[in-house]
Amino acid sequence: MAKTVKLLSENFGKIRPDSLEDYLNAGGFEALKKAFTMKPLDIIEEVKKSKLMGRGGAGYPTGSKWEQLYRIEKFPKYIVCNADEGEPGTFKDKLILNYDPMKLIEGMIIAGYVFNSNHGYIYIRGEYPDSQNIMQTAADVLEKTGYLGENILGSDFSFHLHVRTGAGAYVCGENSTLLNSLEGKAGRPRKKPPHLAEVGLFELPTLVNNVESLANIPYIVLNGGDKYASFGTEASGGTKLVCLSGNVVNRGVYEVRFGTTLREIIYELGGGVPNGRKLKLVQIGGSSGPCFDETLLDTPLCYDATWKNGITVGSGALLVVDDSNCVVDFVKCITEFFVHESCGKCTLCREGNKQLLKIINKFTEGTASEKDFDAIRRISDAMTNGAFCGLGETASRALTTCLEYFKDEFEEHINGKCRAGVCSFEKGGE
Repeated sequence: MAKTVKLLSENFGKIRPDSLEDYLNAGGFEALKKAFTMKPLDIIEEVKKSKLMGRGGAGYPTGSKWEQLYRIEKFPKYIVCNADEGEPGTFKDKLILNYDPMKLIEGMIIAGYVFNSNHGYIYIRGEYPDSQNIMQTAADVLEKTGYLGENILGSDFSFHLHVRTGAGAYVCGENSTLLNSLEGKAGRPRKKPPHLAEVGLFELPTLVNNVESLANIPYIVLNGGDKYASFGTEASGGTKLVCLSGNVVNRGVYEVRFGTTLREIIYELGGGVPNGRKLKLVQIGGSSGPCFDETLLDTPLCYDATWKNGITVGSGALLVVDDSNCVVDFVKCITEFFVHESCGKCTLCREGNKQLLKIINKFTEGTASEKDFDAIRRISDAMTNGAFCGLGETASRALTTCLEYFKDEFEEHINGKCRAGVCSFEKGGE
């Protein structure tokens, strides 16, 4: 029987987010006190032992990322928390921001101490006004009580936190785009290299980590990297916040050990598909993530197992779609989203998404032909291999994976049939 764990989410609903007293009573800032007795490289070593992978979607080893920045002998350095949680179906960072903001701040302070950085920025999604207010209030409380600002806890280390908000652009979730936005520039991605660890915010070395990644740091420092890693698998340490949504009984955010299977999450924690319907597909990692059918449900949620099966952990979003939905209409909605959210900087993403949408519309209208499959493949390959940033590289992933698992439904649309009765030609009785 699958069980949730309370590692990162232990304080959710138990403490007041603006109460330093509540946070201290829950063990808050004990990790920071311990960190101040440690050498920065020793902290980095614990993060490496933890096997913590970036929780924003890319899955890059956090310890390696920290070590790379530490080796750069250029100052000042900046700590940036990416809280621009704009991936559809992803809402786990919002819970940390709303229910345990001081844990996130503690993680950022520890990161600041490691890199001798005196300034941190948290960039919060524009559609999260409540989260913005909660984070600012928590930061103000900590500034007044000596846990932020000058000479934290009587030490010679100072750290100032700046809360900033986005304006709704999905592309600003990409790290370099986020930094441009922080600097007051247009939200468009940067050319890499140079990498952000070398030329980041204000062209200075910068650490950019996701909310969930940074919020795990206090536990790792306080209890050790090996202890944190023991909650997961050999390759994927710790736990993961999973966002379960769509056609499932118990939608919500669940904290699970890495290694829990997708079937256990959907059926044992989520209660399965309601109303007697059958599961058709699952999309993992948000709208930019791959889709698959029930044949992969026994895949453990961990980086190596998902990669082996051609999917990914991504942001941890699991969207369940039942058999009342049309696959072609589903990918149409996703492609419309990417057409709207493309920043327009590169032709492959800007025009590629538009061309894919035109082709998908042909399927929904019953005017597509077999040659359109080849056109989808060529356009998708070009976007994946040549787009300027991750948005363009992954925008067609839902479409191409749905073609892999559900090509028969696309072929039915060529013949004027939509088994779900969703597409227009079916409604017209043709």
